[in-house]
Amino acid sequence: MDSPICEKPVLVYDGDCSFCRLWIGRWQELTGDRIQYQPFQEVAAQFPQIPRENFARAVQLILPDGKTFSAAHAVFRTLTFVPGFAWMLWLYEHIPGVPMITEFLYRFVARHRNPLYRLTKIFWGRHFERPTFTLPSWLFLRLLGVVYFFAFLSLSTQILGLVGHNGILPAGDFLAMVESRVGPERYWFFPTLAWLNSSDAALQGICVGGVLGSLLLILDLAPILVLPILWLLYLSLVTVGQDFLGFQWDALLLEAGFLAIFLAPWHLWPRRPQKSLPPRMPRWLLWFLLFRLMFSSGVAKLASGDVTWRSFTALDYHYYTQPLPTTIAWYAHLAPAWFLHASVGFMFFVELAAPFLIFAPRLWRFVGAGFMILLQLLIALTGNYAFFNLLTLALCVLLFDDAFLRLIFPSALTEHPCPEPSRPRHFSLRRWLTVPAALIIFICGWLQLANLLSVEWLPPTAFHLLVDLEPLRVVNGYGLFANMTTERPEIVIEGSNDGESWIAYEFKYKMGDPRRAPRWVAPFQPRLDWQMWFAALGDYRQSPWFSQFMLRLLQGSPQVLNLLEQNPFPQSPPKFIRAVLYDYQFSTWSERRQQGEWWRRTLKGIYFPPVSLNRSQDGSTE
Repeated sequence: MDSPICEKPVLVYDGDCSFCRLWIGRWQELTGDRIQYQPFQEVAAQFPQIPRENFARAVQLILPDGKTFSAAHAVFRTLTFVPGFAWMLWLYEHIPGVPMITEFLYRFVARHRNPLYRLTKIFWGRHFERPTFTLPSWLFLRLLGVVYFFAFLSLSTQILGLVGHNGILPAGDFLAMVESRVGPERYWFFPTLAWLNSSDAALQGICVGGVLGSLLLILDLAPILVLPILWLLYLSLVTVGQDFLGFQWDALLLEAGFLAIFLAPWHLWPRRPQKSLPPRMPRWLLWFLLFRLMFSSGVAKLASGDVTWRSFTALDYHYYTQPLPTTIAWYAHLAPAWFLHASVGFMFFVELAAPFLIFAPRLWRFVGAGFMILLQLLIALTGNYAFFNLLTLALCVLLFDDAFLRLIFPSALTEHPCPEPSRPRHFSLRRWLTVPAALIIFICGWLQLANLLSVEWLPPTAFHLLVDLEPLRVVNGYGLFANMTTERPEIVIEGSNDGESWIAYEFKYKMGDPRRAPRWVAPFQPRLDWQMWFAALGDYRQSPWFSQFMLRLLQGSPQVLNLLEQNPFPQSPPKFIRAVLYDYQFSTWSERRQQGEWWRRTLKGIYFPPVSLNRSQDGSTE
């Protein structure tokens, strides 16, 4: 033998077998230069002690001391040179039956190498090497920065009107109420920096700090420091935001933002993606988050018992009854009934089946990601759902690998890929922080699914962990539009100085004037406009914030008026104010052409009786 071959173990394989070459390439990535790989067509003569037919039948591992192993035994011995895989050889050598089963499976594979090669190409494509996710992780963190940017920037223009000192639900009053009723544990159950200062300047400062922090994250400046700060700032706002920051995408941003902390590279200055190899565990947890988000949304629709979902007629109503439709929603609503019903079927497929492809082989994972991306784009075209669609798309990016994204992105980002290092044999600081957090989040995520699926065999105490973690919003339940509304009640607020002539307040994006087209606003979210949609679904007494809103309009609060499109009483607040309820529906093609109206509406009655600062019109004190 030539000395170079004797210096280290040699794995000899069939160089004419495409399936063999595919797997040898994968093993080479795992073992590095610790093992030599040679086709028997070139080196068989150097090992005369091994019959040539043995080389053609199975791989042969020759150790430097001359010992030879073949077939499954050779495979397991080869994997002992990969850190973390030695347990496989231990099972082969110590567990009765394992050698017989694995050798049988190896012979089966060897006899069917050609069809298995074709299947491998179908499931994994041309890139069967061990996938790396440096560029997807880098892009995800940049997109997360964009989501944080829009979330904080949107809030910075509304926070004072919503929860400022003269806002609808003042944060200071809320915290004072909590302090009077809850002991020291209030800091855990209501985690917010506003405990230090809940003034208007402090709330505005949190928003501005979030905007600046998100820009740093976009620029890849100190992400390991910026991400925890962004998460804490947003959690602070969600806690004091009360009704106005209780949306599912707020919870989704906090959960994704928390997991991103463990994904972040530990550097201060921007680097190209290949300079920072992402850890696997946070990526798996983010995959699991995407799975729960999509799958829970589908299950929730079926579990609710809503007849429109089960009869595939939900989209007959959805486009005009959703909180803030876009212009395209008007056209989508006029699509043929068969198309709307088929679209519901497509939605169920994407939410109930496609999530399982997240854990499938490479190409099928891409297919699942494609379906989920398509669904999010269609939702974004027809409805204003704040940053929800953008954040979900960012999670989908993590399903692709470097080999795929190199086909799309400029070579400046993708050239000189850095090989993934061997798994360390010791726990680093990152692992000491990640492993326990990942374990808790993984368990809580499954508990959320079990709760949604009404699993009965789990003891009630198992769900206490969810309750304990709920204030941090790091594991949440999801399920948008579990129940479809089939009517669109809409509140119109009117003011008057004489109690006879009433003038309507126009909101920035909420439905009002029937001639005004639905507007685009996402990824910003007009939170008062959204809450007005929820308030219209019930009595105003079920939305305590609504009376406060009416009070602020009577007081002429500039911060609250800033949340509206225009103030019909610019000189002084009206003496009286009321709210009337209409039923809204999209207009037809002919109504739109003839009258120029996007909506037709029918008066349903009084939603909130006329009141003044001193006395309501019926004489009672207000």
